[in-house]
Amino acid sequence: MKELIYLDNSATLFPKPKEVLDFMDHFYRHYGVNPGRSGYDLCLEAEQMVQETRKLLTEFFHGKKYEHLVFTYNASDSLNMIINGILKPGDHVITTTLEHNSVLRPLHHKYSDGKIEVDYIPFDSQGYVDPDDFQKRFKKNTKLVIINHGSNVIGTVQPVEEIGRLCREHGVIFAIDAAQTAGVVPIDVETMNIDLVAFTGHKSLMGPTGIGGLYVGEDIEIEPSRVGGTGVRSAYPFHLPEYPYRLECGTLNVLGIAGLNAGQKYLHKVGVDNIRRNELSLLERLQKGLMEIEGVTLYGSTSLENRLAVLSFNIDSYKAIDAGTLLDVDYNIATRTGLHCAPKVHEQLQTMPEGAVRVSIGPFNTEEHIDHCINAVKEIASTKKG
Repeated sequence: MKELIYLDNSATLFPKPKEVLDFMDHFYRHYGVNPGRSGYDLCLEAEQMVQETRKLLTEFFHGKKYEHLVFTYNASDSLNMIINGILKPGDHVITTTLEHNSVLRPLHHKYSDGKIEVDYIPFDSQGYVDPDDFQKRFKKNTKLVIINHGSNVIGTVQPVEEIGRLCREHGVIFAIDAAQTAGVVPIDVETMNIDLVAFTGHKSLMGPTGIGGLYVGEDIEIEPSRVGGTGVRSAYPFHLPEYPYRLECGTLNVLGIAGLNAGQKYLHKVGVDNIRRNELSLLERLQKGLMEIEGVTLYGSTSLENRLAVLSFNIDSYKAIDAGTLLDVDYNIATRTGLHCAPKVHEQLQTMPEGAVRVSIGPFNTEEHIDHCINAVKEIASTKKG
């Protein structure tokens, strides 16, 4: 089989670094017991790795209290914790049309039940939201602002520091969905005025699927939506109120946490800035190549500033799914087609209902991969669909 050219890293980063896979295998073979439940050596070793990973991730986001780093299944799980654990009937939320369904759907459920009010800030022609639009929408009952830090459709990175500053001034909780940015865009919760960071492990944090997390600011209270075992203070009849147990219950995904642990060390060794610089260099090459092809439409900003290495496009006379199938079957290129779980983005781009073809570049892509993709799109575009 020809080499697969994988350009779907926004869905999940692939392949994972060898160092991550090797550590996961070694740790689970030798220390794969239940952490924090007993006092024997293996259990203590497992618990030590879990706590070390909390500290590594807390430092990575420039947080203050590592016990406020909570492990979850993924970013969607973390975002549900935020929305369901903070909002009360009568509250007002401000979000954007850039959001993933992991924010849109839980908000819509509460809105449809008549429990909350929601405002959606649109993005401009380049794919960015204006902080002044948030300023105009603050109300007395505004409880939460929650935004997508980096779009999984058009790759734009939003001005979270300015939005966070406005939230602080108005006493509003500020949460970001960092599914696409954690591990490739520096996040500093202090300087960026962020109260809550929801992240997943299987993308730029280099970990496996099924593990994610939530960093909770010092003064933020989230009501637990799940209760159960913690291995701590077992005689206490209620779920524990202190972090991290407040939002964790049952046995943790130790194998996934081991992957995050190794991922943090890999990122420290290679450097987030170096990874991003390489990805954006490849994005620039891709954009230039596609812009020269007649019949190809690109969406969002083509600037490399405040961007992720994500690019969505369409080819005239082809539905996105058909173009993606040709890229896969005829050229062995893996992309993502459709609405990318972000329907409001496509509504604003006027690409409903078919959506677009998305190319998302990762740290292990090469110039040869990008050139092959450009040539494939050129060949497809030159053959008008009958």
